[in-house]
Amino acid sequence: MEDFMKIVIGLILTFISAQALAAKIGIIDMQKVINSIKEGKSVIGTLEKSFNEKKAKLKKEEDKIIKAKEEFQKQSMVLSDQAKVKKEQELQQMIVGIQQKTVEYQKEIQGLEQSLKKPLLDKLKPIVDEVSKKEGVDLTFEISSPVIYAKDKVDLTDAIIKAYDAKHKK
Repeated sequence: MEDFMKIVIGLILTFISAQALAAKIGIIDMQKVINSIKEGKSVIGTLEKSFNEKKAKLKKEEDKIIKAKEEFQKQSMVLSDQAKVKKEQELQQMIVGIQQKTVEYQKEIQGLEQSLKKPLLDKLKPIVDEVSKKEGVDLTFEISSPVIYAKDKVDLTDAIIKAYDAKHKK
């Protein structure tokens, strides 16, 4: 009787494993979706504008540092040791300041990206569900890099772009 139960359990596990392996997998390139839909293009435009503004501000600061460093090098022969130390400290403070500003700007851009993309991703979720069901996939994954191989994978990216544009016409 014990051997019979082991055989039955083994058959059940084999059947369940075979069913799990037969799962149809859907993949989505979410970055492509965002880059392709109208609202996504708007989000990207806003992010690029903010990034370019901050980049220009940092460039001005960097130019000031370069100019101050060149001026220091020209004057270093005639400056006293105390004046040299003071100028070097000023330059160092300017460098630290631009580094801090860079980190601050990166955080601002990341926060802006999250705040702009969240409503878009919230709108995309039901469309992903709908397209996944329509295509009969069991699991849907977002891919950051292309999948090299997956048996029975279905790329839903283009279908989701079309469905989103159809549902959210602007």
